[in-house]
Amino acid sequence: MAKHIKQAKPAPVAKDQTPIDRSKTSILIICGGMSHERDVSLASGHRVGGYLEEAGWDVRFHDMDSDLLPYLSDPTTRPDIVWPLLHGANGEDGSIRDILEMEGLPYIGSRAKASRTAWSKPIAKNVVRKLAGLSTPHSVTLPESMFRELGAKKVVDLLVSSLKLPLFVKPTMGGSAMGCTRVNKAAEFPQAMVDCFAYGDVALVEQAVTGTEISVSVLEIDGEPLVLPPLEVTTTDGKYDYEARTTPGPTDFYVPARLPEDVLKAAQEAALAAHNTLSLRDISRTDFIVDSDGVPQFLESNVAPGMTATSQLPQAAIAAGYHLPDLYSKLVESVIRQHRAK
Repeated sequence: MAKHIKQAKPAPVAKDQTPIDRSKTSILIICGGMSHERDVSLASGHRVGGYLEEAGWDVRFHDMDSDLLPYLSDPTTRPDIVWPLLHGANGEDGSIRDILEMEGLPYIGSRAKASRTAWSKPIAKNVVRKLAGLSTPHSVTLPESMFRELGAKKVVDLLVSSLKLPLFVKPTMGGSAMGCTRVNKAAEFPQAMVDCFAYGDVALVEQAVTGTEISVSVLEIDGEPLVLPPLEVTTTDGKYDYEARTTPGPTDFYVPARLPEDVLKAAQEAALAAHNTLSLRDISRTDFIVDSDGVPQFLESNVAPGMTATSQLPQAAIAAGYHLPDLYSKLVESVIRQHRAK
């Protein structure tokens, strides 16, 4: 659990005080789907839904299946607002957001085009580096066919001589550290590539930066950004993999991260810059490694961050003193007001 828990404090006060009857406002949470992150999505969806029900909302749930579109278009079941809590493909690549936009439904989260940009780690890294001036570890992007056609050993030898070890091998698209491996020796590359290509056919090979692993979450309430304090992640074996992300116990979180004040501020500014530069909306989480010089090195931005009991955004919010039913309700109300204004 996160360390340094504070007393709960109210979420930001809305500028527009038009009352919203929560009991008569239906929120549809879409979770599940058929990605590798289905279980995380279900856990995120039902945890958020539980908090919203506690706050008095009419909450419903639906899987990503063939019954969803009829449910959305039927006047008797059509929701007032949707919170897509799908992780992985379809949930974070913009697909479900395109569907919701075509349906004319307000939803929480980034729009489809911005989601597609953030979903691709190489593209997101290039955008924030070129347009926001953020630092990001040097990397190359190679499809599986490149290893097959040029010869895996030759490509690996070139990677090692050019980028130097240690390196991270990860799918260009995906989350929850699935298919991500730290390679300390060249002999570890073959298995790392097998693990990576099990989750996608293109690999991002990235220089491993030694430092402090942190995340910074951003929420937008009535147009004003709420940047949560940086959360530090530590594990006993140094691996923050899928098991460590989803299982209570093996991971320690510190909020704020155990870094100097100026570095914490720089990380918050970098997260907000990434959020804005990638045209993200409503909610995001950006992951960094703070290097030995105190520079936050951008890794990726998530448009559908995990919202489970062990997820980073909720823990950062709780440690910062926010009451989650209140905070999530303010976010929902903000999106409803924006949609009504349009």
